[in-house]
Amino acid sequence: MFGNVISVSDLTIKLENTSKRVETSLLGVHIVFENKYKIVAEITSITREEIECIMVGEFINNIFNSGIVHKPSHDSKVRIINSEEVIALVGKQDVDTKTDLYIGKSLIYDGFNVSANIDNFFSNHFAIIGNTGSGKSCSVARLFQNLYYRHKYVPINSNIVLFDVYGEYKPALDRINQTKYCRCKHITTDVRDTVNSDIVKIPPYYLEVDDLALLLNVDSPSQIPIIEKALKLVYLFTEDEEKVISHKNNIIAKAILDILTGGKESTQIRDQVIAVLSTFHTKDINLESKIVQPGYTRTLRQCLNVDQTGKINTIQLVMEYLEKFTDTELKLENNMKPQKYTLKDLYNAFEFALISEGVLKSDKVYDMNNILKVRLDAIINSDYGRYFEVNEYIPKETYIRDLFTTRRGEKAQIVNFNLNYVDERFAKTLTKIYSKLFLDYSITLESRGGFPLQIILEEAHRYVQNDDDVRNIGYNIFDRITKEGRKYGVVLGLITQRPSELSNTALSQCSNYIVLRMFHPEDLKIIKSMTHSIAEEDIEKLKSLRPGVALCFGNAFNIPVFVKIDKPDPTPDSNNAHIGTEWFKESTEILKESQLQTQKNTIDIQ
Repeated sequence: MFGNVISVSDLTIKLENTSKRVETSLLGVHIVFENKYKIVAEITSITREEIECIMVGEFINNIFNSGIVHKPSHDSKVRIINSEEVIALVGKQDVDTKTDLYIGKSLIYDGFNVSANIDNFFSNHFAIIGNTGSGKSCSVARLFQNLYYRHKYVPINSNIVLFDVYGEYKPALDRINQTKYCRCKHITTDVRDTVNSDIVKIPPYYLEVDDLALLLNVDSPSQIPIIEKALKLVYLFTEDEEKVISHKNNIIAKAILDILTGGKESTQIRDQVIAVLSTFHTKDINLESKIVQPGYTRTLRQCLNVDQTGKINTIQLVMEYLEKFTDTELKLENNMKPQKYTLKDLYNAFEFALISEGVLKSDKVYDMNNILKVRLDAIINSDYGRYFEVNEYIPKETYIRDLFTTRRGEKAQIVNFNLNYVDERFAKTLTKIYSKLFLDYSITLESRGGFPLQIILEEAHRYVQNDDDVRNIGYNIFDRITKEGRKYGVVLGLITQRPSELSNTALSQCSNYIVLRMFHPEDLKIIKSMTHSIAEEDIEKLKSLRPGVALCFGNAFNIPVFVKIDKPDPTPDSNNAHIGTEWFKESTEILKESQLQTQKNTIDIQ
């Protein structure tokens, strides 16, 4: 059937079809060109005249190497690949080894398993892509089950975090807890579910400027300084009053002096000062502070009275009183940052930051920064505030280690975060805060990569986007992880149905791909551009794949290969709504009642 080589281009080879038969069963099968070199190619097209194939690699000393260095000569001997060579292409056949992870069954070579090199797969960022209904969730669940249902080689030291948007993976992962060595821990955003899962808890004192910018939905870099200021001032609300009173007096006095000299009308001055001192006051500076003059004593409040001419006649007395508490040398040092604080402490610090920055002079600047305080207050007084109610001090290392520890004190290899009970924006914020926390922790370890961690994002296109993070805080944490994380053992796994909506940087750093059925032209174009060794015919096949069938390629796979991934046991709770059943459920009951009534009427007539 395989005749002479007609032509050889960059990657494709055309052969004579000596049988003149169109053997469609050979499409996707690999053939070997033997002469000086042993070149492997995949058959992509067959006509009565020609057989076309794409080169995928070569055997050197009986070891398969992907990629093309040499080309076959015109007199090469051509044959179909043998069984040993198939194994070299699709991976080891043992499903329980230390080096390889069983993925599924080969769609081309009946009876052969497809496996991926564990180190090459989980040490690199990867993407699992497929349209709704393509079997994406089931495939992800099955891969976890393949990893943790093992008997001989069990990954007991693995640390995997899954951010589960819809809370659908819990039933599929619970059986891991029945294995001998491995455990799955569930953490939920449902504040009412305290029995089956742990509630999300983030110590607020872990939140840095960037985290708060995300949490408070900062939309301008000019809002960042007020957050930085608040983080410095939070110290004033966590310590004993006597320790910090000079700092508080200094800030309050300067803020009121700014108002008094701001050039506004007397009634505005009075109202603003009263507003400030109603919220912020000390034993030295408050509305009832005594301002003593020869012959009489007045309270600060009385000194703010506006006379019949519309002036505050005693304004100079107030200024002289306040100037005694100002000190240009008094500053908060970095080592004065409190060990722990609550969101309420931070809220108070925000209010203090607003008056200390002099924003009361400008309504526009005040409104732009005050919105952050309003948003923080909304979080504190909502269910979301429960996620930050951590009053005791927890070192970061202890906190992260505890994340991977079950209630029974066992090591949890996988932690499943159920994000189903928060809105999309807050879910995005949580994933970014946690991802940054993991990366920062890994960077501090003396042993680089000593705590390897895989962060897997379901519906990744919602979170890993080309958003405004770079403009507002200078970077996107997911882009940063894809560029820096590998050297510290932090790896991203992106599960998505729309790769075209993902951050270009993040997707470009992925080294392995599992692609299920895809339709959208832009998404297919991106997949085609990921590797040179995928034939155009294989891209076309993606449009008609059955659920659970995927094209796998990357540095964990020797060649691009179509795989039938086994159905998970148990399955995730990801089934579509059964419209037909729901639409006609009541109709069925009505029909039964009607039939019974008809039978009853017939009996009565008789």
